[in-house]
Amino acid sequence: MNRQTFDALGIGASLCRALTEIGYKQPTPIQAQAIPPLLNGDDLLGLAQTGTGKTAAFALPILEMLLADRVKAEPRTPRVLILAPTRELAGQIRDEIAGYARHTNIRHACIFGGVGARPQIQALARGVEVLVATPGRLLDLAGEGHLNLNEVDYLVLDEADRLLDMGFIRDIRRILRLLPEDRQSLLFSATMPREVQSLADEILFEPVRIEVTPKKVTVEKIEQRMAMVDNADKQAVLQKLLFRKEVSRAIVFTRTKHGANRVAKKLVKAGIEAEAIHGNKSQNARQRALEAFKSGEVWVLVATDIAARGIDIDGISHVINFELPHEPESYVHRIGRTARAGASGVAWSLIDPEEMKRMRAIERLTRVSPGKLDVDLPPGDENRPPAQQSAAPSAEPEKRREARSGGGQDRAGNGEGRRRRRRRPRRRKAQAAA
Repeated sequence: MNRQTFDALGIGASLCRALTEIGYKQPTPIQAQAIPPLLNGDDLLGLAQTGTGKTAAFALPILEMLLADRVKAEPRTPRVLILAPTRELAGQIRDEIAGYARHTNIRHACIFGGVGARPQIQALARGVEVLVATPGRLLDLAGEGHLNLNEVDYLVLDEADRLLDMGFIRDIRRILRLLPEDRQSLLFSATMPREVQSLADEILFEPVRIEVTPKKVTVEKIEQRMAMVDNADKQAVLQKLLFRKEVSRAIVFTRTKHGANRVAKKLVKAGIEAEAIHGNKSQNARQRALEAFKSGEVWVLVATDIAARGIDIDGISHVINFELPHEPESYVHRIGRTARAGASGVAWSLIDPEEMKRMRAIERLTRVSPGKLDVDLPPGDENRPPAQQSAAPSAEPEKRREARSGGGQDRAGNGEGRRRRRRRPRRRKAQAAA
């Protein structure tokens, strides 16, 4: 059993405070193995699948070293560069870093294609210490003079096998030419084909190698079921599911913050006590919503993925995926909110036909195919295809007041930031003057 704590690994008080608030109790195996050598300044090669906690494994020591340096980044000149293959993963990494750094003055930004560049350019102009990016937009902004990479101290390539599979190898090599040789480099990959090993040999200097796979990707006591439901019908189906007698306390997951607000408001209008929790809410508002959920004042919590890790409450009978997440590992985090403290739990997913590709990716990760969930479609569905019609009788709309109180408490740790990079004699002007 892992009994280590983050402060014992060298993570300082401000980061440990944030980890406690988020709901992290103990380091995962990859975090316990990666944090010490990274704080020592070593390069790292991590063979890590989804669900292992690798984002915190690289983000926490990097944030700790930034705090120890006390050097602010100049405009358009980040100190940390994290490359991700997709905009969804990049946004997820940025959101997790925002949570870890909430009690620090470390600035962060995320840039990716498919959206307007102006807000990203403005964020870079203000100056950020940590930049999460997809390769294409990064090169575009660097080529236009909005980004200078010659002061990057820490480089992270996350999901390197996917980066190569998506054809980013030339972009990565172009980016490497813009970076200083004197840096600490990290590469994470779920698999290690010859191409990834070759890239690792190219960018890493005498790396520490860590290989960690999740012992269990899903919790065995969670009953997983899914139903095919068009997006237009999901709200009505959700309300009927929540009125089932076996649902005593539930978390409903949406992909977006606006979606969480919209679903929660409609539930309240239908007579279901619900609260929304997501990244746009202040810490105080999120805490109030969690306390209301714990006490039973509300028995439905509508949440986004960024809030999933902070919900560590016993007695959650059901997790309902109103929408499937972009990343399969987020599904694992979601359904893990039920079946706590040895109890059993149930995870239901409402799947629009366009989401089946995501479900197939989840099944490949979890190696579990959810069973069929029989649902009652809204009135007027007689002309729908038989595959979309319900085989189960309608449940009686009966509210529950048997919400159970509980929830684990986490402890904050204390630590000191104190390390410097080996192989790095250069110092910033601010450091020389200090």
